[in-house]
Amino acid sequence: MRRKLAAGNWKMNGGNAELDGLRTLSQIHSGAAIDILICPPFTLIAAAAECAGSIAIGGQNCHSDASGAHTGDISAQMLADVGASAVILGHSERRADHSETSEDVRAKAHAAHAAGLITIICVGESLDQREAQNTLDIIGGQLSTSVPDTATGENTVIAYEPCWAIGTGLTPTTDQIGDVHDFIRTRLEKRLGTGAGRSIRLLYGGSVKAANAAEIFAVSNVDGALVGGASLKSDDFSPIISALEAAANVS
Repeated sequence: MRRKLAAGNWKMNGGNAELDGLRTLSQIHSGAAIDILICPPFTLIAAAAECAGSIAIGGQNCHSDASGAHTGDISAQMLADVGASAVILGHSERRADHSETSEDVRAKAHAAHAAGLITIICVGESLDQREAQNTLDIIGGQLSTSVPDTATGENTVIAYEPCWAIGTGLTPTTDQIGDVHDFIRTRLEKRLGTGAGRSIRLLYGGSVKAANAAEIFAVSNVDGALVGGASLKSDDFSPIISALEAAANVS
C-alpha cells in the first residue's frame, strides 16, 4: 500500500522566523501515519532539518552535475549534505521562469537519485492546453521524458500540478483530477511495469487548502498533495495534513 504524503513547497518565502511554525507542526503531527515533507529555501534546509523532528526536509531544485563551474546552483549531493532527503524537480515555475525542459528534469532526477534523494517530479498543463483539450497529451509527453527508467516507488513521486490552478484559487473538478491521476497511473504501469508503476505515489498540487483537501484526497489515485502557500503557516497546513491522515485511515 502506498503511504500518503503531504509535501509543502515554500518557494522563495520564509526565514528563520518560520522555523517556529515548523516546530509546532512537528509537535502536532508527531507519530503521524503519513509522511510529511517541507521544502524550504536552500538557506533554511540545514536549520529546518535540525528542528523538524519526524518531518522530512527537501530542496526545491538541484543541478544535474555533481559539481562544477555553475555559479549560484546547488547540486543534489549538497542538498543531501545539509539534511535534505528529497527534491522537487520540474515545477511549472521552473519550467516557465527558467525554461527548464523535460530533458533537464530527467538529468536532474538521475543526479538526485545518485545522491540518495527522493525526486518529486512535477507535470502539468497550462490553461490554454486545458481548454484545447490537450491535457493528457501534454502530461503524457512530460512523463515519458521527465521520468527516468529507473524510477520506483522508493525514489520517485509524481506531482500533477495544473499550472492554471497554482496560486490562482482555481481548482479542477474532482473528475478532472481523477482523470489525470488515473492516466498517470496507467502510463507508469505500462512503462515501468505493474510493481514500480503502482508503487509510485501521485500527488495533486494546485490551490489545495483545508476547505477542499478532504474532497481531493478522496479521488482515485491521489496519494497526497504538493502544497504551496498554505504550507507556510502551521495553522493552514495542519488541517490539510489531518485531512490526509483521515483519508489514509479510510483507505
